[in-house]
Amino acid sequence: MDAAEVEFLAEKEIVEIIPNFSLDKIYLIGGDLGPFNPGLPVEVPVWLALNLKQRHKCRIIPPEWMDTEKLEEIREQERKLDTFTPIPSPYYMELTKLLLNHAADNIPKADDIRTLVKDIWDTRMAKLRLSADSFISQQEAHAQLDNLTLMEINTTRSFLLNSLNYMYKLRKNLQPTRTHDY
Repeated sequence: MDAAEVEFLAEKEIVEIIPNFSLDKIYLIGGDLGPFNPGLPVEVPVWLALNLKQRHKCRIIPPEWMDTEKLEEIREQERKLDTFTPIPSPYYMELTKLLLNHAADNIPKADDIRTLVKDIWDTRMAKLRLSADSFISQQEAHAQLDNLTLMEINTTRSFLLNSLNYMYKLRKNLQPTRTHDY
């Protein structure tokens, strides 16, 4: 799975919008959406919210966690603890990127939010690199990856897989070979 596929999955997350048009309920394979009434909030997937926003048909309400105070708390927790802290959205990085790129005018303190999310991401990536380094240097055979998002796992997946393959080959070559007397 690559970054584009993870972003595609993130677009299925639900956000609230305030439409500026009227439309009855729409029936989609993934579920019913609406009805849409001007000024009344409605929950829709991110892909639809972005589409409507690009056509100037709505205003996107940022997710509850996309607030500078909440993100500062998460950043501080992430910096204090050695383990990965739970993140309020499994797609926090992708949603931040999508919403700030297409609807920054609807998000208060958008630049601060962008910086805080980047700080959280950088802290988590540094932890992940340290964990991977420790994992490899201790020649472990398995690891527990609690509270990591799909994008974070995806970012380090190839490195970890290659490292594990090399460790396996080294271990295999270090084992004494058995001789069979017939």
